[in-house]
Amino acid sequence: MQPEEHTVTHTINRYRSFRYELILEGVVVGALAGAVVVAFRYLIGSADILLNMILDYGRSHTWFVPVWILILAAAACVVSLLLKWDSLISGSGIPQIEGEIIGEIDEKWWRVLLAKLGGGIISLGCGLSLGREGPSIQLGAMTAKGFSRAAKRVKTEEKLLITCGASAGLSAAFNAPIAGILFALEEVHKHFSPELLLSSMAASITSDFVSRNVFGLTPVFSFHITHMMPLGTYGHVLVLGVIMGAMGVVYNTTLSKTQDLYGKIPWGTVKLLIPFLLAGVFGFTYRSVLGGGHALVEELSTGEMALGALCLLLAVKFAFSMISFGSGAPGGIFLPLLVMGAIIGSIYYNAALLVSPSLSGLVGNFIILGMAGYFSAIVRAPITGIILISEMTGSFSHLLTLSMVSLAAYLVPDMVHCAPVYDQLLHRLLAKQSSDKKVTLTGEKVLVEGMIYHGSAAEGKKVSAIAWPRTSLVVSLMRGEAEFVPRGDTVLRAGDKIVVLCDETSQGQLHRALQEYCETVAPMQKGQ
Repeated sequence: MQPEEHTVTHTINRYRSFRYELILEGVVVGALAGAVVVAFRYLIGSADILLNMILDYGRSHTWFVPVWILILAAAACVVSLLLKWDSLISGSGIPQIEGEIIGEIDEKWWRVLLAKLGGGIISLGCGLSLGREGPSIQLGAMTAKGFSRAAKRVKTEEKLLITCGASAGLSAAFNAPIAGILFALEEVHKHFSPELLLSSMAASITSDFVSRNVFGLTPVFSFHITHMMPLGTYGHVLVLGVIMGAMGVVYNTTLSKTQDLYGKIPWGTVKLLIPFLLAGVFGFTYRSVLGGGHALVEELSTGEMALGALCLLLAVKFAFSMISFGSGAPGGIFLPLLVMGAIIGSIYYNAALLVSPSLSGLVGNFIILGMAGYFSAIVRAPITGIILISEMTGSFSHLLTLSMVSLAAYLVPDMVHCAPVYDQLLHRLLAKQSSDKKVTLTGEKVLVEGMIYHGSAAEGKKVSAIAWPRTSLVVSLMRGEAEFVPRGDTVLRAGDKIVVLCDETSQGQLHRALQEYCETVAPMQKGQ
């Protein structure tokens, strides 16, 4: 006989009653995840200060240089051991969370939490060109999963709590609560519901409150943009957007090729030695490319860097970021890609200024446009990018230009069918995932929500006409404010929200079916 918490009745009853409780749980998750991410962020900041002290010492005491190289090699070995302990700490962690949401991956929350903290601090503290934001999202999500397991929540509720934790992680990492909410909806869960929105808001706001109590109320970037772009310069915004879109295609393609090259190296420690030793070389020759690059954006905002120096900086930062992330070291791509976007924006500004003197004084504008455009092109989450940049700079006065550049940058990779980076990484992760890392089945029933999009294959079809997985059943349909149990002959309409009950074994298959039939716009037939 199944445990009571695995039964269909319990799952459905819990789903119908947990909306307001979920908001309170979001607050708890936000506080817990916020505390974990704040600790992670503080330790990385301390490690960065220590790294600069070490590099300064090495420059004046050359005997210490080989010692530091040996320390970096030892650090690479430690991270390699952590990756052997749990391979799911590799990279940013965002694809792992997306895989968890769709039921394809089951992370051991306590192990990922410990290993990601240690591996992330070592990797970022040694100067690899990685960001803290992806790991913060995974840490927040795993904290939420730990809370869910301790509270013995059903799997349906657990996935919402994991999304709350991811939202809280980004919020605490960037002091960006709205971006945290949008990222949870637009990228992680890829679905909107009142329960998800309200609980993510509660978690993100609470996490941001915890973070601001430690790091203060100032935005992540301290530079101020004092000028609004004149309407006559908006053509440059669109041109920059197209350029950022093309550069986004280059980024995603190069990242995939880099991972392919690393895949040919059979020894995990050797893979990690490459970026760690390069960090030692760059530490004494070209320190600007180390780490995520937060200070670099502040330096770019002064507009004092020459065009040639900017091009060299972009080339080296791009290459080192590819080498760092491709190795599988724990760390994200968020901040490095934003920094590279800022560099490209600054390059465009300096080049355009030669022929358009009217752009004088707008370097800060082009920096944030570059960041938003590059994020949109690579991640394919434009709304999150627009709000994220606004919150990071503390100004919402540039929404129009940020929206224009994000839209243009989004269209270019979409037109050439270049997959979003996290979809690309998730596909690669699932393809090589070992059976012991995949979801552990308990026989529990799961409720999955879906939306009928206008123009999708399911619009206008009967429920019975859709090729649902064999072990699934549509148990609820919301049309406007009305909710009812659909029958086989119920016709689906655009805007309908459906809830499907399925066994854990078919959860991944159900997500793919919902995406194919309900959430993908079908191509127009001739004559329509």
